[in-house]
Amino acid sequence: QVQLVESGGGLVQAGGSLRLSCAASGRTFTNHAMGWFRQAPGKERESVAAISRGGGGHYYADSVKGRFTISRDSAKNTMFLQMNRLKPEDTAVYYCAARLDYSSSVYTSAYEYEYWGQGTQVTVPS
Repeated sequence: QVQLVESGGGLVQAGGSLRLSCAASGRTFTNHAMGWFRQAPGKERESVAAISRGGGGHYYADSVKGRFTISRDSAKNTMFLQMNRLKPEDTAVYYCAARLDYSSSVYTSAYEYEYWGQGTQVTVPS
């Protein structure tokens, strides 16, 4: 089992920045590929960014490319999502996810992940 706890959400004005954290505990952090998803009211959960178990592989949704950066710190068992130039359309609940993995792949579909955090709200008023 892996337990994931997100933090860092909040209300920020358009153009501002937030840094989300996802603290992992339980099984070996470095044996898990991870990702960030978000879900806005009335919309399906969508992949925002993903990172391979070793940190060398990355994926970004087109809507966040150039604005968001995903990273992980194995010493701290934590994954991050740096979000810059935030827009009202970034408003959503953000979830981190993890899956046991021994490859260098990244995963972008929700069904590919085994473990989920409880989510953290990000609000960017229009």
